[in-house]
Amino acid sequence: MQAGTLQDVWFWLLPLCAAGYLMGSISSAILVCRLFGYPDPRTLGSNNPGATNVLRIGGKPAAALTLLGDVLKGVIPVVLARYLDMGPFVAALVGTFAFLGHLFPVFFHFQGGKGVATAFGLLFALHWPSGLVAGVVWLLVFALTRISSLASLSAFVVAPACIFAWLPQAFWPMLALSLVMILRHRSNLQKLLRGEELGFRKKD
Repeated sequence: MQAGTLQDVWFWLLPLCAAGYLMGSISSAILVCRLFGYPDPRTLGSNNPGATNVLRIGGKPAAALTLLGDVLKGVIPVVLARYLDMGPFVAALVGTFAFLGHLFPVFFHFQGGKGVATAFGLLFALHWPSGLVAGVVWLLVFALTRISSLASLSAFVVAPACIFAWLPQAFWPMLALSLVMILRHRSNLQKLLRGEELGFRKKD
């Protein structure tokens, strides 16, 4: 990397990470539930302000809008970083800050969701083949178990391995994201071990 390019990276790094975090802090679930007149998703179901819990509370239209908003929070910062020619590592780092914003939103008392949709958004924007593999893993696990948390954890165990193989410059931010996601799902893991985790069972 040339010196001028390195200076450009350092010049943009902090503003991009800050912008990613602030964008991630916009809680789509809370805003959509307010728009539709539903209760705060932090108070019902799994108490998680994410698309899965909004689906339980308000149904498909509200959940779809929440999902779109959460995905875009991951896509936009990564696309912006790549547009500025920051490279895979910085793009992944900026996307990870958006993910952290979703988990710990400054606008909502740092009470955020699990970050799965935002993580998928940044993964697809960063390297779509890795996003595709992780998405297929999510679909397969969910089809077999009907448990969203287990599908998400499985997908983001696979995601860093895909990035390591195909886009190694972005490996460390993606690994950090996946480890934080696993920690964020620790209550879900405990419920899974006890057989108490909420799922979506097919109707008879």
